[in-house]
Amino acid sequence: MPSRPRPAARPIGTVTRGTTNPNRLRRGDRWLVATQARRLRSAADPLVIDLGYGASPVTARELRDRLRRVRPDVRVVGVEIDPERVAQGDLIAEPPSLTFRHGGFEMGLERDEAPVLVRAFNVLRQYDEAEVPGAWSAIQTRMAPDGLLLDGTCDEIGRIASWVAVTSEGPQSLTISLRVDSLERPSIVAERLPKVLIHRNVPGEPVHALLQDLDTAWDRAAPLVPYGNRARFVAAVTALAQEGRWTILGGEKRWRLGELTIPWSAVTPT
Repeated sequence: MPSRPRPAARPIGTVTRGTTNPNRLRRGDRWLVATQARRLRSAADPLVIDLGYGASPVTARELRDRLRRVRPDVRVVGVEIDPERVAQGDLIAEPPSLTFRHGGFEMGLERDEAPVLVRAFNVLRQYDEAEVPGAWSAIQTRMAPDGLLLDGTCDEIGRIASWVAVTSEGPQSLTISLRVDSLERPSIVAERLPKVLIHRNVPGEPVHALLQDLDTAWDRAAPLVPYGNRARFVAAVTALAQEGRWTILGGEKRWRLGELTIPWSAVTPT
């Protein structure tokens, strides 16, 4: 069994449902590799935390394997508040590149450890919305100065996902990521919005307006159906960008993957 830091006396958080599946978090991982490589490459210590990986540790190993493309010496630590899940992680540990430890939102870190990336998927959705700022703060204060937290939610097989990118300065962007091949309407992501937004999909809230406008653009792009949903989604996002109401980050390469990223300021809850 690999050695690990002494666990905190009282991990911050509670045990939640631990359901997960192989390849479930691929959309968030793909975004990290494509858009956050700079953080990993410039880090003196390429420490990454997979926070709340659940009953199966396989997604922590997948994260390690994907991030190795950017930083071969990356160290991924899976952190779980349930000791039995940590024991399951130990069975597939490959120190020093992949280890597991007991902890909550404080991540069970030693004083000299500061992760450059923290992935927390399908964790905060099981808490009350009022608890999100405190959880973010607990993570932010322990990240590297240039660190980033990915607070995300996805469906059981990873076809519908969304996440907030949070730095030490606060939330920076919202990304939705959809499998477009079988997509009926982009607003299906409403049921998988991060906890900080999922109850805000109501008239008068910016995120509600965003999803309505995206659906409208999707409907208007219906003539492109013969060319496939990928072309239709790109056309819908292009139309949103051209209309000027929403600032769309990234470019067509990301949109073709079913991704849409906008500044957090555009959807900050009222």
